[in-house]
Amino acid sequence: MEEKSKVIQLKNIQKTFHTKNKEVNVLRNLNAEFYEGNLYAVMGHSGNGKSTLIHILGLIDECDEGEYQIYGKNVKNLKDKDASYMRLKNIGFVFQEFNLVPTLKAYENVMVPMLINKEIQAKERKERAIELLSSVGLKERINHFPKELSGGEQQRVAIARSLANNPNIILADEPTGNLDEKSEREIFTLLKKLAEEGKCVIVVSHSSEIKNYADKVYILDKGKLEGENE
Repeated sequence: MEEKSKVIQLKNIQKTFHTKNKEVNVLRNLNAEFYEGNLYAVMGHSGNGKSTLIHILGLIDECDEGEYQIYGKNVKNLKDKDASYMRLKNIGFVFQEFNLVPTLKAYENVMVPMLINKEIQAKERKERAIELLSSVGLKERINHFPKELSGGEQQRVAIARSLANNPNIILADEPTGNLDEKSEREIFTLLKKLAEEGKCVIVVSHSSEIKNYADKVYILDKGKLEGENE
Protein backbone atom coordinates (compact mmCIF):
# COMPACT_ATOMS: atom_id res chain seq x y z
CA MET A 1 0.00 0.00 0.00
CA GLU A 2 1.35 3.40 -0.98
CA GLU A 3 2.19 5.58 2.01
CA LYS A 4 0.10 8.73 2.27
CA SER A 5 1.81 12.11 2.39
CA LYS A 6 1.63 14.22 5.52
CA VAL A 7 -0.15 17.47 4.69
CA ILE A 8 -0.44 19.21 8.08
CA GLN A 9 1.47 18.93 11.33
CA LEU A 10 0.58 20.83 14.48
CA LYS A 11 3.21 20.98 17.21
CA ASN A 12 2.43 22.32 20.68
CA ILE A 13 -0.13 24.80 19.38
CA GLN A 14 -1.34 27.30 21.98
CA LYS A 15 -3.91 30.06 21.67
CA THR A 16 -5.03 32.38 24.46
CA PHE A 17 -7.67 35.08 24.35
CA HIS A 18 -7.44 38.00 26.73
CA THR A 19 -10.47 39.74 28.20
CA LYS A 20 -10.67 42.53 30.75
CA ASN A 21 -10.98 40.13 33.63
CA LYS A 22 -9.18 36.95 32.62
CA GLU A 23 -7.19 34.91 30.15
CA VAL A 24 -8.90 32.08 28.33
CA ASN A 25 -6.58 29.29 27.18
CA VAL A 26 -8.52 28.02 24.15
CA LEU A 27 -5.86 25.68 22.74
CA ARG A 28 -3.19 24.09 24.94
CA ASN A 29 -0.15 22.22 23.64
CA LEU A 30 -2.23 20.83 20.80
CA ASN A 31 -0.53 18.22 18.60
CA ALA A 32 -1.92 16.47 15.53
CA GLU A 33 -1.05 15.20 12.06
CA PHE A 34 -3.28 15.15 8.99
CA TYR A 35 -2.60 13.15 5.82
CA GLU A 36 -3.81 13.28 2.26
CA GLY A 37 -6.59 10.87 1.33
CA ASN A 38 -8.21 10.98 4.77
CA LEU A 39 -11.33 12.54 6.20
CA TYR A 40 -10.88 13.79 9.77
CA ALA A 41 -13.70 14.67 12.14
CA VAL A 42 -13.12 17.20 14.91
CA MET A 43 -15.83 17.03 17.56
CA GLY A 44 -16.39 18.59 20.95
CA HIS A 45 -18.73 20.78 22.96
CA SER A 46 -19.32 24.41 22.04
CA GLY A 47 -16.69 26.74 23.44
CA ASN A 48 -13.89 24.19 23.33
CA GLY A 49 -12.00 25.89 20.51
CA LYS A 50 -13.17 24.17 17.32
CA SER A 51 -13.74 27.42 15.44
CA THR A 52 -10.41 28.77 16.69
CA LEU A 53 -8.68 25.65 15.41
CA ILE A 54 -10.34 25.99 11.99
CA HIS A 55 -9.29 29.64 11.79
CA ILE A 56 -5.68 28.69 12.53
CA LEU A 57 -5.73 25.82 10.04
CA GLY A 58 -7.23 28.16 7.45
CA LEU A 59 -4.55 30.83 8.01
CA ILE A 60 -7.23 33.26 9.12
CA ASP A 61 -5.71 33.49 12.61
CA GLU A 62 -2.32 32.64 14.14
CA CYS A 63 -1.41 30.53 17.13
CA ASP A 64 0.43 32.24 19.98
CA GLU A 65 2.99 29.46 20.35
CA GLY A 66 3.92 26.27 18.55
CA GLU A 67 4.38 25.29 14.92
CA TYR A 68 1.84 24.86 12.14
CA GLN A 69 3.39 23.15 9.13
CA ILE A 70 1.88 22.61 5.67
CA TYR A 71 3.99 20.15 3.69
CA GLY A 72 6.82 20.74 6.13
CA LYS A 73 6.78 24.54 5.87
CA ASN A 74 6.17 26.45 9.11
CA VAL A 75 3.45 28.94 8.23
CA LYS A 76 3.46 30.81 11.52
CA ASN A 77 4.38 34.48 11.12
CA LEU A 78 4.00 34.44 7.34
CA LYS A 79 3.56 37.88 5.84
CA ASP A 80 -0.06 38.63 4.88
CA LYS A 81 0.75 38.36 1.16
CA ASP A 82 2.47 35.00 1.60
CA ALA A 83 -0.30 33.68 3.87
CA SER A 84 -2.91 34.71 1.29
CA TYR A 85 -1.04 32.88 -1.46
CA MET A 86 -0.62 29.78 0.71
CA ARG A 87 -4.36 29.84 1.48
CA LEU A 88 -5.28 30.35 -2.19
CA LYS A 89 -3.15 27.44 -3.38
CA ASN A 90 -3.78 24.94 -0.61
CA ILE A 91 -7.05 25.52 1.26
CA GLY A 92 -10.74 25.40 0.37
CA PHE A 93 -13.46 26.35 2.85
CA VAL A 94 -17.00 25.06 3.41
CA PHE A 95 -19.19 26.90 5.93
CA GLN A 96 -22.42 26.15 7.78
CA GLU A 97 -24.19 29.16 6.27
CA PHE A 98 -23.11 28.34 2.67
CA ASN A 99 -22.01 31.99 2.13
CA LEU A 100 -23.22 32.06 -1.47
CA VAL A 101 -23.74 35.39 -3.22
CA PRO A 102 -27.54 35.58 -3.73
CA THR A 103 -27.33 37.63 -6.93
CA LEU A 104 -24.99 35.14 -8.65
CA LYS A 105 -25.99 31.92 -10.36
CA ALA A 106 -24.55 28.63 -9.13
CA TYR A 107 -21.72 28.52 -11.66
CA GLU A 108 -20.90 32.18 -11.00
CA ASN A 109 -20.60 31.49 -7.27
CA VAL A 110 -18.15 28.69 -8.02
CA MET A 111 -16.12 31.07 -10.21
CA VAL A 112 -15.61 33.64 -7.42
CA PRO A 113 -12.38 32.15 -5.92
CA MET A 114 -10.92 31.86 -9.43
CA LEU A 115 -11.09 35.62 -9.94
CA ILE A 116 -7.97 36.15 -7.81
CA ASN A 117 -6.10 33.14 -9.18
CA LYS A 118 -3.85 34.36 -11.99
CA GLU A 119 -3.16 30.77 -13.02
CA ILE A 120 -6.74 30.26 -14.24
CA GLN A 121 -7.47 32.22 -17.38
CA ALA A 122 -10.77 34.08 -17.70
CA LYS A 123 -11.96 31.91 -20.59
CA GLU A 124 -11.43 28.75 -18.48
CA ARG A 125 -13.41 29.84 -15.42
CA LYS A 126 -16.95 29.06 -16.53
CA GLU A 127 -15.99 25.70 -18.01
CA ARG A 128 -14.19 24.73 -14.80
CA ALA A 129 -17.12 25.89 -12.65
CA ILE A 130 -19.55 23.78 -14.67
CA GLU A 131 -17.26 20.76 -14.41
CA LEU A 132 -17.09 21.15 -10.63
CA LEU A 133 -20.86 21.53 -10.29
CA SER A 134 -21.30 18.41 -12.42
CA SER A 135 -18.90 16.55 -10.13
CA VAL A 136 -21.15 17.28 -7.13
CA GLY A 137 -24.33 16.28 -8.97
CA LEU A 138 -25.60 19.71 -10.00
CA LYS A 139 -25.13 19.65 -13.76
CA GLU A 140 -28.78 20.61 -14.27
CA ARG A 141 -28.69 23.44 -11.73
CA ILE A 142 -25.77 25.54 -12.93
CA ASN A 143 -27.94 28.52 -13.91
CA HIS A 144 -30.02 28.57 -10.72
CA PHE A 145 -29.71 31.28 -8.09
CA PRO A 146 -29.16 30.20 -4.45
CA LYS A 147 -32.80 30.96 -3.51
CA GLU A 148 -33.89 28.45 -6.16
CA LEU A 149 -31.86 25.65 -4.57
CA SER A 150 -32.48 23.50 -1.52
CA GLY A 151 -30.17 23.71 1.48
CA GLY A 152 -28.38 20.54 0.43
CA GLU A 153 -27.94 21.85 -3.11
CA GLN A 154 -26.59 25.15 -1.85
CA GLN A 155 -24.04 23.31 0.24
CA ARG A 156 -22.99 21.27 -2.78
CA VAL A 157 -22.46 24.53 -4.66
CA ALA A 158 -20.33 25.68 -1.72
CA ILE A 159 -18.28 22.47 -1.88
CA ALA A 160 -17.77 22.94 -5.63
CA ARG A 161 -16.65 26.50 -4.88
CA SER A 162 -14.16 25.22 -2.28
CA LEU A 163 -12.57 23.14 -5.08
CA ALA A 164 -12.31 26.05 -7.51
CA ASN A 165 -8.54 26.46 -7.17
CA ASN A 166 -7.89 22.71 -6.72
CA PRO A 167 -6.67 22.93 -3.10
CA ASN A 168 -5.17 19.97 -1.28
CA ILE A 169 -6.94 20.78 2.00
CA ILE A 170 -10.70 21.15 2.54
CA LEU A 171 -11.83 22.69 5.84
CA ALA A 172 -15.52 22.23 6.56
CA ASP A 173 -16.95 24.09 9.57
CA GLU A 174 -20.29 22.53 10.61
CA PRO A 175 -21.16 21.89 6.93
CA THR A 176 -24.42 20.10 7.76
CA GLY A 177 -25.58 22.28 10.66
CA ASN A 178 -28.51 23.69 8.66
CA LEU A 179 -29.46 20.54 6.78
CA ASP A 180 -31.93 17.69 7.20
CA GLU A 181 -30.70 14.13 7.78
CA LYS A 182 -30.88 13.08 4.12
CA SER A 183 -28.95 16.14 2.95
CA GLU A 184 -26.46 15.65 5.77
CA ARG A 185 -25.66 12.13 4.60
CA GLU A 186 -25.28 13.36 1.02
CA ILE A 187 -22.81 16.07 2.08
CA PHE A 188 -20.76 13.73 4.26
CA THR A 189 -20.70 11.19 1.41
CA LEU A 190 -19.43 13.88 -0.94
CA LEU A 191 -16.72 15.00 1.50
CA LYS A 192 -15.67 11.37 1.95
CA LYS A 193 -15.41 11.02 -1.84
CA LEU A 194 -13.09 14.03 -1.96
CA ALA A 195 -10.87 12.41 0.67
CA GLU A 196 -10.80 9.16 -1.31
CA GLU A 197 -9.68 11.19 -4.34
CA GLY A 198 -6.67 12.38 -2.35
CA LYS A 199 -7.76 15.53 -0.54
CA CYS A 200 -7.06 16.10 3.15
CA VAL A 201 -10.56 16.83 4.47
CA ILE A 202 -11.06 18.17 8.00
CA VAL A 203 -14.65 18.46 9.21
CA VAL A 204 -15.74 20.21 12.40
CA SER A 205 -19.14 18.85 13.36
CA HIS A 206 -21.52 18.34 16.27
CA SER A 207 -23.20 15.50 14.40
CA SER A 208 -22.32 11.96 15.45
CA GLU A 209 -23.17 10.89 11.89
CA ILE A 210 -19.73 12.11 10.79
CA LYS A 211 -18.18 9.16 12.63
CA ASN A 212 -19.56 6.84 9.94
CA TYR A 213 -17.44 8.62 7.32
CA ALA A 214 -14.29 9.70 9.15
CA ASP A 215 -10.99 7.88 8.90
CA LYS A 216 -10.07 9.39 12.26
CA VAL A 217 -12.16 11.15 14.90
CA TYR A 218 -10.58 13.79 17.12
CA ILE A 219 -12.20 15.15 20.26
CA LEU A 220 -11.30 18.72 21.22
CA ASP A 221 -11.70 19.07 24.96
CA LYS A 222 -10.29 21.73 27.24
CA GLY A 223 -7.93 22.91 24.55
CA LYS A 224 -6.41 19.54 23.73
CA LEU A 225 -7.02 17.33 20.70
CA GLU A 226 -7.18 13.58 21.29
CA GLY A 227 -8.09 10.67 19.07
CA GLU A 228 -11.46 9.32 20.14
CA ASN A 229 -10.13 5.91 21.17
CA GLU A 230 -6.70 7.03 22.37
